[in-house]
Amino acid sequence: MIRAGRKTVHLRMPTKAALPLQTRVSVAPIGTTTSGMAPEHRYSSSAELERWVQSGLANDQGQTPAPEEARLDQTGEPIVGNNHAQINEPERDSDSRRGHLALLAAIDDICQPRTRTRAAKPRVRRAANANDAAMRLVPIAGSAAPQQLAATAEKMPEENAPANAIDIEELTRNFVRLIEQGGKAMAACLKPREQGRLDSEVGDAFGVARTLRDIAEYWFAHPHRAIEAQTSLGKAYIDLCVSATKRMFGDRVEPVAKSDPKDRRFADAEWGSNAYFDFLKQAYLLTSDWASRVVQDTKGVDAHTRQKAEFYLRALTDALSPANFVLTNPELLRKTWSSNAGNLVSGMRMLAEDLERGHGRLKIRQTDPETFEVGRNLAITPGKVIYQNELMQLIQYVPTTRTVLKRPILIVPPWINKYYILDLTPEKSFVKWCVDQGLTVFVISWVNPDARLAAKGFDAYMYEGPLEALKIIATVTGEEKVHTIGYCAGGTLLAATLAHMAAKGDKRALSATLLATQVDFTHAGNIMAFIDEEQIESLERQMSKTGFLKAHMMAETFNLLRSNDLIWPYVINNYLKGEAPRSFDLLHWNSDATRIPVAAHSFYLRNCYLNNTLAKGEMTLAGGTIDLGNVTVPIYSLAAREDHIAPAKSVFLGCKFFGGPVKFVVAGSGHIAGVINPPYQIKYSHWTDGPAACNVETWLAKAEEHAGSWWPHWLQWVKDHDPTNVSARKPGGGRLKPLEDAPGSYVKVRA
Repeated sequence: MIRAGRKTVHLRMPTKAALPLQTRVSVAPIGTTTSGMAPEHRYSSSAELERWVQSGLANDQGQTPAPEEARLDQTGEPIVGNNHAQINEPERDSDSRRGHLALLAAIDDICQPRTRTRAAKPRVRRAANANDAAMRLVPIAGSAAPQQLAATAEKMPEENAPANAIDIEELTRNFVRLIEQGGKAMAACLKPREQGRLDSEVGDAFGVARTLRDIAEYWFAHPHRAIEAQTSLGKAYIDLCVSATKRMFGDRVEPVAKSDPKDRRFADAEWGSNAYFDFLKQAYLLTSDWASRVVQDTKGVDAHTRQKAEFYLRALTDALSPANFVLTNPELLRKTWSSNAGNLVSGMRMLAEDLERGHGRLKIRQTDPETFEVGRNLAITPGKVIYQNELMQLIQYVPTTRTVLKRPILIVPPWINKYYILDLTPEKSFVKWCVDQGLTVFVISWVNPDARLAAKGFDAYMYEGPLEALKIIATVTGEEKVHTIGYCAGGTLLAATLAHMAAKGDKRALSATLLATQVDFTHAGNIMAFIDEEQIESLERQMSKTGFLKAHMMAETFNLLRSNDLIWPYVINNYLKGEAPRSFDLLHWNSDATRIPVAAHSFYLRNCYLNNTLAKGEMTLAGGTIDLGNVTVPIYSLAAREDHIAPAKSVFLGCKFFGGPVKFVVAGSGHIAGVINPPYQIKYSHWTDGPAACNVETWLAKAEEHAGSWWPHWLQWVKDHDPTNVSARKPGGGRLKPLEDAPGSYVKVRA
């Protein structure tokens, strides 16, 4: 109850769910009991409430007409009945103003979850509604809430305070912290550049600009082309505006642009339920689709330029998604509101740490770096390093069965990555599973090279890698025939090695399994956007300064190929939500990048991606020309259906270049998850026994689908070539003394 002049204003405290501007207000003359008060009314805005008080509608007789009965004159003042003259009476005007001041002061206190009397707790003003614009009643100078109201408010239970209230003091402190952490991030970014420790990236930007300029030249060469393109975009925007307007008036309308259900960027419900965010999403989708069509419809440019333009434009539109900004992402707005911007402070701190860790480059953390460690909970399958040279360590694993398959297994992992992708946690380890199935497993662990190994070329990796390993395996086991496995770039090296062995009459390979391996690079995918003479020459100049390809360059390239999976989700989670990424063994391996010697990498790019000499039978290796057609050993070729590095289309095409029988199999998922798919969990299917076909799509349409992992299918294929078992073999076989325990020292060297 508030006394003001001759008026008594009774206010009921709003419930937790009620809105501040919908507070029930009753007015009665002094001395009137609340039981005799007039009916209560709900007012939708502070302006309407103010007009009600100023007009004297709360008259001395306690008559309180409902707001809908009030009429406004030309000045916007309310007129009740025909008593126009009473509104302007001086006494009533003075009374009304005093009542108005007291009422607004009281409502101002009600709108605050904490009262003035609680000096130790910051005052917070709440928004009217999460979906409405924030409104605040400002206290008028000189007015004060009555003691009775203050006493009542002091007893108000804490649960009546709004859960999502903004704490102004905490918000202010967080903005100060945000500025402080932003300064640290800026210093971490600029300091290495000022010291000249980072190469200039201007050349890369110029390359992108030149490519997009070639596209723009076609459209602006004739004005009508540009006008047609702009008109199509403008029409799409008009359709969107019309649709949004209809929705505003309550009509049910179909969206002008729909996002892919698999697009996790727009998974939050408010991207569809909230008209504002739905409009932003559709405008973005329309613009990105239009830009893609512009590139596709460009004529007069070569296929490589178009592919580069498509890649660059897709990277740009991915970066400009409304999901990547706080003010245009509903989930981020809620997070920022509820935490008083504490999420942005945490995110900026992580940004500064990642810039510092990357020595001025943003090294986005994709997993908690402290959770996993090689040798502690990754690559822990028991084994021994039985041999090493400058390029590799050879690991033999301890058997877990009394008998093993007579023919050993040699695994050649990617020489541009670390081998433990095949030996992650025990539940996902392909190596451990093979050992448990009774196989004698040998794995090459490649060195993380430095400038001393700059001159090591592709032939050196062949001689000191798989060929040297075959010699050691024969020494340890006495077996001349070995099953070989190559993964990704390791599979390409193995295929070239098999062609070299065929040319020399070397028959030590009993079979070859190629996992997500390309030998023909005609359809190598989006990575071809980085492959042309100009870009390779530029890369070679950079590598010549250090003697190797820096690890971050390879990692950033592969991340860019799938930026919506490997970049922007972590930018949002880490730097905008302020949450540490979850622990994930596969992503820990992905961030543990390696360097590559300049000689080997230059050979690989030019002979495989640029000139495709391996498929053409024109590759010169170790002084001789090699031909895959001479490889007659049985081949098990596994492609991953959603692979972005070695597309299934490319792997399928490569099978026809071998001279022997090829078993083609397709696994579900992508380049890593499709291969690392243990049978313990039925996760991704695999397809086998498709017909001879001209393309992978036709093959898949008629192939037989099997639930779960391809591993058991492969194991049976291996046993079919020689099912003989022998007693289990200890590492070293008594002929070589183990040098150290697996996983060895080479794999632990960080770039």
